[in-house]
Amino acid sequence: MPANFKKNRIFAPMKQSIITKVLVVVMVVVTVSTVSAQQTRWRDTTLSLEQRVNDLITHLSIDEKISLLQHQNPAIDHVGLKPYSWWSEALHGVARNGKATVYPMPIGMAATWDYALVEAAFRSIAVEARTKFALERQLGNYCDNKGITFFTPNINILRDPRWGRGMETFGEDPWLTARMGLSAVNGLQTRIGHNRILAAACLKHLAVHSGPEATRHEFNSRVSTHDLFTTYLPAFEYIVKNGNVQQVMCAYNRLNGEPCCTNNRLLQDILRHQWRYDGMVVTDCWALNDCWERDKKTPRHETYADAKAAAAAAFNGEVDLECGSGLTALKEAVETGLVSREAIDRHLRRVLRTRLTVGVDYPSEYVRLPKAAPRPLDMARESIVMLKNNGALPLCLPGIDQRHFKQEVRHDIHRLAIVGPNIDDVAMMLGNYNGDPINPVTPLDAFTRYAATTGKGQFELFSEPLNDLIEEPDYQAEQQMNTCFDHLSDYDAIVYIGGLSPKLEGEELDIDREGFHRGDRTSIELPAVQANAIKALKVRTGKPVIVVLCTGSALALGEIEDYADAILIAFYGGEAMGTALFEAIADASDGALFGRLPMTFYASTRQLPPFDNYSMQGRTYRYFEGTPAYPFGYGLTYNGSHTLRSLKYNPKTRSVTGILRVEGHPHEEVVQVYLKGDNTPGSFTKTLVGFERTEERQSKASDVPFSGLFYRHDVMFSIPVNYEVFRSYDEATGKMRLPAPGTKFKLLVGFSSDDKDLTEIEMTY
Repeated sequence: MPANFKKNRIFAPMKQSIITKVLVVVMVVVTVSTVSAQQTRWRDTTLSLEQRVNDLITHLSIDEKISLLQHQNPAIDHVGLKPYSWWSEALHGVARNGKATVYPMPIGMAATWDYALVEAAFRSIAVEARTKFALERQLGNYCDNKGITFFTPNINILRDPRWGRGMETFGEDPWLTARMGLSAVNGLQTRIGHNRILAAACLKHLAVHSGPEATRHEFNSRVSTHDLFTTYLPAFEYIVKNGNVQQVMCAYNRLNGEPCCTNNRLLQDILRHQWRYDGMVVTDCWALNDCWERDKKTPRHETYADAKAAAAAAFNGEVDLECGSGLTALKEAVETGLVSREAIDRHLRRVLRTRLTVGVDYPSEYVRLPKAAPRPLDMARESIVMLKNNGALPLCLPGIDQRHFKQEVRHDIHRLAIVGPNIDDVAMMLGNYNGDPINPVTPLDAFTRYAATTGKGQFELFSEPLNDLIEEPDYQAEQQMNTCFDHLSDYDAIVYIGGLSPKLEGEELDIDREGFHRGDRTSIELPAVQANAIKALKVRTGKPVIVVLCTGSALALGEIEDYADAILIAFYGGEAMGTALFEAIADASDGALFGRLPMTFYASTRQLPPFDNYSMQGRTYRYFEGTPAYPFGYGLTYNGSHTLRSLKYNPKTRSVTGILRVEGHPHEEVVQVYLKGDNTPGSFTKTLVGFERTEERQSKASDVPFSGLFYRHDVMFSIPVNYEVFRSYDEATGKMRLPAPGTKFKLLVGFSSDDKDLTEIEMTY
């Protein structure tokens, strides 16, 4: 251990989240081997990045160059390069690297419709990662998940709610995905100096990758060129062109017959030539093995004869770095002339550019952030979506100020039951690709803490897991449930917390049960055991039943809608999920915050096309012709009404302007702008082109009391319209083209994708 260890160690104050202070100082210490000044000119930041990269390459042998094209890089002492692994995860917090802050899963982030909050959260994640990286370097740890180059974010489109990894995405809409994905990239890649960034982001998985999990190593996604360019690629293109993203990951699956990591149409023609991307392309982990391995148990693509041929196809194409173990094959391909040394240098330049830009090998440095990091609670509050409320919420609990509500219509709750399989499951809250939070708060924790602080005799809390997520109860368990139902009749209200779990849905899981297969769902209905329990709670107790459902995507809720007085969707809400749920149910924060759906909630599985059909026809709100249970963009708030006035399109600013009038309970709204389809075959019915989450009570001067303690206030808004969405696919050229100037369009402005929530205005392009 260096003598100056104490002097250079990192100080990161920790409370509920890892980083909560205004100033975060990260001191990265790298012990450099004795090398000549000539061999370390690449450290000279007065030189251009290209000069430094080129100089470094001149001092490397061909074997050393090849060794840097796999995710686990060895040390190259004579030029001062330390070992490094490119594989780290930060899907919603630093993952698989000990104690870390855990935000809601990305599907919950998308439900906030708050791109500024998402960017701030990922900036915090990047700072936390650099802190951890410095400590691990001091301890000599160079293995996977200890670095600052992240395989994040996942910007695949959630085309079907049955996909188990839908929880990792930002939902079903290309523009919402693009905007949230760009925020994640910008946050992780916050600039910290000249040609320096906090961490490197990676767009994954390019492309057309959203299940089935069971066959992803052999699956061929057959997609029309129209769907490819109008649904599956826009988020990738937008972020590549606007975010300076350092890495793009090619997917496991085939795209129209060719594995994505050897697909020149995808990686060369589209990514490199059309989008002019010159950053790194990295394979999904061991994806190249799928191109050549023969496995009787797990069928693969088997498109190449052996590992050498697969390596040659990838590195003669656009792959720069393999996450996997194919260095021997790549070396053989070079030695036999299948891959040129010039190609190796081309790929290595891209890898080294990112390595130097992130600063993996730099000596001590200081990283300063001007603002405090957002808490996981901030994100969790905005991520919960309220689908139904017949007046049962908020619960009127003792000691909680609900001055925004007329007390004569409130029913005091002195005895509350919180039941269901997800009331106290930390693993459920954390989702997947997660860290280990210091102080996770489950729903049971939050309600129990409230009960402990309430005056004696004022409030009584009862809790019971009640039933399993999917297992039907045996005779003894059923008798216990019956006894519990009888007991619950004495309580004023019941909160049931169920839904799903990452134990049931996720990435390539080893599960094959009714309704679930290898991480995917085979149906979207709420498991029967839970539906039956919810119905029994209402019928046998007659008390208000508030249903909270945790999930990574949409659920069909037809069986329980008539039995639930309120329905909340909490997704997998991260370490502070319990606190956020308590606040939402009891209106314990000043104007409870709620999210909006980032996907369509269908009425039943029967409304969905076959899962392995990648055509967009009949999928998502953009192409669905039926009636959903709850539309994309939908979400309720407490006891407030909202209207839009003075709507118009401003061609100079390319934005929709207007006034949002909020009445009643102070709350935030998400104003959404859609482009109306043109009714041509294959066209979307409507598609999102802009949105903005209003800041709560940002126009305090216009607050006017009316009807007692209720308020009315006006919020002026200006929502930029994304012109890229106005493009259409040109069959003749095989490219997207913008409309001619002067073309007239219809915009739809409102509070969800449902026609009845939207007002039509005209614009001229």
